[in-house]
Amino acid sequence: MSTHQKETINGRCVCNKVRYTLELVPEQEGDSKKSSTTPRTTLCHCSSCRRAFGTNYGLTAKVALENFRYDEDSAAPRKFKQENGVTREFCDTCGAYLVEYGEAAADKFRYIMWGTMDEPDRFPPKGEFFCKNRAGWMPKIPGAFQKQEIKE
Repeated sequence: MSTHQKETINGRCVCNKVRYTLELVPEQEGDSKKSSTTPRTTLCHCSSCRRAFGTNYGLTAKVALENFRYDEDSAAPRKFKQENGVTREFCDTCGAYLVEYGEAAADKFRYIMWGTMDEPDRFPPKGEFFCKNRAGWMPKIPGAFQKQEIKE
């Protein structure tokens, strides 16, 4: 059992109709559960993310499903499942995407749209996926891992 204090991070859509809370355990030296308790922010240059985000990459923070919840007084998001199996949840009023997840991760993780968090700068990018599709004018993120595909 962890003796670390939980930390609350809030987020919301543009119109504030859909709100969520992340309950996280701050990173501690030697913590073996970092990947499940601390958001891991990455850029994705795949064609699906480029289309969904309307820009040259998607930017999400991966969190364990057990650390994510929509607020009780929040509206429920709408869901859209793409042909590739990725589900994106969004506000049906303002249209802002809030989270996404693939079929294999649906019961394990949520990929939070980075800009929907109240304090996104606390979670800078740690890596990039599908770098083979990175726009030629876009530089690599310094200090971040680079993968040409999702799995290498």
